[in-house]
Amino acid sequence: MPKAKGKNRRQKYSYNLNRKRLYRSARRRTTPRIGCSHIRHAWDPNKSVAQNLADMGLAGDPNKALPISKKKLLGMESDGRGQGKKIVRKPYVVNEMEYEASLPEKKDNTLSRDLTDYVRYMIENHGENYKEMARDEKNYYQDTPKQIKRKINVYKNFYPEEYKAFIASLKPEKMDVQ
Repeated sequence: MPKAKGKNRRQKYSYNLNRKRLYRSARRRTTPRIGCSHIRHAWDPNKSVAQNLADMGLAGDPNKALPISKKKLLGMESDGRGQGKKIVRKPYVVNEMEYEASLPEKKDNTLSRDLTDYVRYMIENHGENYKEMARDEKNYYQDTPKQIKRKINVYKNFYPEEYKAFIASLKPEKMDVQ
């Protein structure tokens, strides 16, 4: 069966077609990709973005939400009158987001085992003498005294309890030597 005439030819680009309007209309009434699950569940696809955010008590544009008046810039006080209060129909979204933000953040960053061993070795053999540490044969990367000090401070900040216990275990050994 023969091919249809013109199928092999390349498609011509239509310069008169408004692609912006087509793209906007295709994605206008869909739920946006939002990371916060509270907003995603409270989202109404039949409303605009501004209406949805206003219902939740959130702001799409921070400059419109909290405008800086010229009186405040000049140092004068305002009398408190002005814009009427907006009705928040879904306050639970903001409350849940505030609750999540108030929870303490779990630290999951750790140091490598090699770095902790390196720092412990240096402190064990040289104490607080960073110049001696820089000349040590185990200083493979040829760290300067300041770099070694910075690594030890990072270790102190990441594992404060472990560092205190390590220093406490070193003190009896030094007393026995003297």
